[in-house]
Amino acid sequence: MNIKVLGSGCSKCNELEKRVRQVAESHHIEIDLEKVTAVEDIMSYGVMITPGLVIDGNVKSSGKLPSKEEILEWIS
Repeated sequence: MNIKVLGSGCSKCNELEKRVRQVAESHHIEIDLEKVTAVEDIMSYGVMITPGLVIDGNVKSSGKLPSKEEILEWIS
């Protein structure tokens, strides 16, 4: 499963990356996590407000910090 966290490195972007890792590790879900920081790349997903979360090419969240429960639902 390919997961991308979109963001320039703000505190919410870093927290989203941390939450995704925690959820995947605690539920033994294998992921390939990538942090995308280039504005052009972020905008290519149609995300105008970060943080953004892309799972297997589909934007799941933008402009908010999803809960661990939401993240688990998306990656299960």
